[in-house]
Amino acid sequence: MENKKLQYHINCKNGDIGRYCILPGDPGRCEKIAKYFDNAEFVMSNREYTTYTGTLLGERITVTSTGIGGPSASIAMEELSNLGADTFIRVGTCGGIDLSVKSGDCVIATGAIRNEGTSLEYAPIEFPAVPSFDVLSALVEGAKNLKSNWHAGVVQCKDSFYGQHDPTRMPVSYELLNKWEAWKRLGVLASEMESAALFTVAAARRVRCGSVFHVVWNQERHNLNMIDEENHDTEQAIRVAIEAMKLLIAMDK
Repeated sequence: MENKKLQYHINCKNGDIGRYCILPGDPGRCEKIAKYFDNAEFVMSNREYTTYTGTLLGERITVTSTGIGGPSASIAMEELSNLGADTFIRVGTCGGIDLSVKSGDCVIATGAIRNEGTSLEYAPIEFPAVPSFDVLSALVEGAKNLKSNWHAGVVQCKDSFYGQHDPTRMPVSYELLNKWEAWKRLGVLASEMESAALFTVAAARRVRCGSVFHVVWNQERHNLNMIDEENHDTEQAIRVAIEAMKLLIAMDK
C-alpha cells in the first residue's frame, strides 16, 4: 500500500505521523499523552485507532491507540511503519504476577512470553519476543531519572483477558492454570496483551520497540490478602515513556 494513500485502518497518510510513536491501548488516553507534546494536533480517529501528532525536542512525534490485543496492535505498527515511523513505545496497563510488583508501580518489559497468536504469523515460536536494546535502555534510564517505582523483567502476553481472570470455567482450565503456575515460578512480573506481538512485528519490520506498563493491581497479592488497592492512574508510566522518547531523540541526534 503506497504511503501517499490513507492507511486502511488508522486512516492516516504520509506526513500525518512522526518517526517516534507512543502506542497506548485506550483511545481515551491519546489526548492525555499528546499534552506532553509541543504543538499537538488531532489527526484522525477510526475504529480503535486515534492519532495525535506534535513535536518533542523539535522532532515530530505521534501517539496512536491500538485497542486491545495483538491483532489490532500489530496493524497499528504495520501501518505506522508504512508511513515512516521507526521507534515505538507501548504505554499500557498490566496486572502484576510476581509478589514484588504492586499496584501503581511501573513494569518495563525485558521480554514477553508469546502466549498469544499474532506473533506466530510473523516468526516461529522459537524466536524470542524482546524489546530493542536502545528503547529498553532509555525506558530504564527514564524511570531512574523520574525516581519512579519500577521493575524490569519478563511479562506474559495472552489473547484472553477472562482466560486469565476466570480460568476455572474454561474448557482448557488444566492448561491455563498449569502455565500460570509456571509463570509464577519463573518470576514473570506481570500479564498484559500486546507486547509479544509488537516486539515480534518490530523485529520483522526492523524497527525499534519497547514497553512500559502501569500496574493496575496484582491478583496474586490479592489472593494472599496482601495490600494491593486497585490503581488506574497511568500518569507515571506515561511520564516514563515521554522521558525515554526524549533520551532516544537526543541519542539519535
